[in-house]
Amino acid sequence: MQRDFRLLVFAILLPVGIMQAQTRQTESFKGKPVTATSPDKQIDELFTAWSNLQTPGAAVAVVKDENIIFKKGYGCAQLEYGIPITPSTIFHIASVSKQFTTFSALLLAHEGKLSLDDDIRKYIPEMPDFGKVITLRQLAHHTSGLRDQWNLLAMAGWRLDDVITREHILKLVERQKELNFNPGDEFLYCNTGFTLLAEVVSRVSGQSFAEFTRERIFEPLKMSSTLFYDDHEKIVRNRAYSYNADSSGIKKSVLNYANVGATSLFTTVEDLSLWAMNFESPVVGDRKIMDEMNERGILNNGDTISYALGQDVGTYKGLKLISHGGGDAGYRTFLARFPDQKLSVIVFSNLGSFDPAGMAFKIADIYLKDELVSEKSKEAAETKDAEKGTVTVDNDVLETYCGQYEYQPDIIVNISLDNNKLYAEAPGVPKVVLEPVSLSEFAVKGMNARLIFVKEDNGIISKVLIILNGQESSAPRIKGFNPAMVNLAEFTGEFYSQELNTTYSFMMESGKLIARHTRLNDIMLTPVKPDQFSGNEWFFGQIEFVRDKDNNITGCKVSSGRVRNIRFDKVKL
Repeated sequence: MQRDFRLLVFAILLPVGIMQAQTRQTESFKGKPVTATSPDKQIDELFTAWSNLQTPGAAVAVVKDENIIFKKGYGCAQLEYGIPITPSTIFHIASVSKQFTTFSALLLAHEGKLSLDDDIRKYIPEMPDFGKVITLRQLAHHTSGLRDQWNLLAMAGWRLDDVITREHILKLVERQKELNFNPGDEFLYCNTGFTLLAEVVSRVSGQSFAEFTRERIFEPLKMSSTLFYDDHEKIVRNRAYSYNADSSGIKKSVLNYANVGATSLFTTVEDLSLWAMNFESPVVGDRKIMDEMNERGILNNGDTISYALGQDVGTYKGLKLISHGGGDAGYRTFLARFPDQKLSVIVFSNLGSFDPAGMAFKIADIYLKDELVSEKSKEAAETKDAEKGTVTVDNDVLETYCGQYEYQPDIIVNISLDNNKLYAEAPGVPKVVLEPVSLSEFAVKGMNARLIFVKEDNGIISKVLIILNGQESSAPRIKGFNPAMVNLAEFTGEFYSQELNTTYSFMMESGKLIARHTRLNDIMLTPVKPDQFSGNEWFFGQIEFVRDKDNNITGCKVSSGRVRNIRFDKVKL
């Protein structure tokens, strides 16, 4: 399966950064053994830290053989009013919404009203003509090459707690001039594709997407507390508010989305249980549609990706797993289905630092303990790694690892030494410590990830290998560059993007180069190689300046994970 190496570092570092930001309650509970004997009480023990009305919490449901065998709420849905979370509490479930979008498209496809292999411009002719066909199937598999809507909006100066409507997103997409890559060449998660899929469903059916899903899915399944939220002013009773925690305590995390398809499904763990049951005995759709939902995508080169139609297909401890997670604002959600065991686990939370997937798997362990692959070999390996973790590496050796390593074309990883510890840092991602397991191999704590520094015959470190869940990638070291020699004043000026209809001012301040936008915090730009800078915001990660034949700077290209090479032209004054 092909991986996007430009995002691999984020897959390694970002989850660790999230874990480091967890609340004191989470940390105080971490590692405590479950001592109860019955499954219900074991789950209660897992959620002890959130069993009070002073903290946001979670709702849980477990489905076995098409029956809900456990459901319960923990913590507070609305801290201002002390309203407890119950299994009937409504959550925004973020990207778990996506499987309803692909399912809706399949319903229309089986009625002969569209084909997933149709060109998107057949239904949305105002889409830019990139000179290459983008199919509905590629939208659904994240292989379209389109740039991600959230990155685009943030780069254009939007805050993600702004009111963001379907119209805002469509107008922004219409302005795009380029793709991230040739459609079908790569897998790169893209929310834009699902907003467009929902729009296609709406135009083909003649109904709003919210109306279509209510009539065709939610009402037949008796999902009475479920809706696609396409109006940010709409009142929804019994909904949970979302929260985040920082050093000052718990704060509101406001969400004003009025767009659907990629996100914005409101539902309960009880209602989503009915949806999980529909995969086993279809009430809506049929067995053919359910099987299609689980079909993984295939790239142009024949590689199969793990992503199916709004779902990720893989394994967990030897068992087939079909799952998807979601996160917007402070909402964190996860649906895990074990089809061969006819078991589903649903976990919703309204706390941004909560790990719903981790908790869902702990719950699955309780019910599937007799069917899971033996953990003895894994435990032995972890013990061996722990013993390796006692390795001490001299500072002189650690210093040879420090520097920049490039994940082409738009991610630079900085390895640094601080207080006898080696750290890795990427644009917009918190600095994380690397624990030595040998003189040249380091572990990312809490992840199944290793970094191996490769030395040439001359003793120089030339690259770092990253091994994540058995998959290996390589990042070459950037050589012969001294950031102190860069004339930062050369890169100042006004830079305008036609695709985003926005302007940034690049200016010097206290000896540093910053990018300033009227609606955003200043972005610090750090030189990492000739004419290339690293930004300290997740949406403004890598900046490459462009020169003309006379060596004058005429613009720059900005990239950020799910968006590549947005062009900014230097404004002539």
